[in-house]
Amino acid sequence: MREEKIRLIINGDTYEVIVKPREPLLHVLRNKLGLMGTKRGCDVGDCGACTVLIDGKATLSCLVLAIEASGKGITTIEGLAEGENLHPLQRAFMEHGAIQCGYCTPGMIMTVKAFLEENPDPTEEGIKEAISGNLCRCTGYVKIIEAIKAAAQIIQHERK
Repeated sequence: MREEKIRLIINGDTYEVIVKPREPLLHVLRNKLGLMGTKRGCDVGDCGACTVLIDGKATLSCLVLAIEASGKGITTIEGLAEGENLHPLQRAFMEHGAIQCGYCTPGMIMTVKAFLEENPDPTEEGIKEAISGNLCRCTGYVKIIEAIKAAAQIIQHERK
């Protein structure tokens, strides 16, 4: 297979990377760029662990070819914090105990980040539907939903 040089814009930084035509974005993020926050779970789009934002839309990076993401704006969990200041979602997950093993957390947070952009005042049912593609084996989702509600309020307050 012929390799190709592509340009990825990740968390505001531009990277030129040589990829194989069928190489998933997930593998490039982790194995070539060292962005380990995006987790590898099922590799078939069922668990949500690998969720990143591509042009603001929650996307499963295991199902997107790196070539398809070339030139698009990609945000990973590493790109949410501003220096030492965590994003409200990251803070809320910590403060509400929504993290146990933490494996699902980056994908969950990225999914919810995109969701809250379109639904700043979500209902509990809306939250449940939004995270339905993100599997968590530890928490039972109660603390996750509490954290999302709290973060939504903080984000709303910050926008005013």
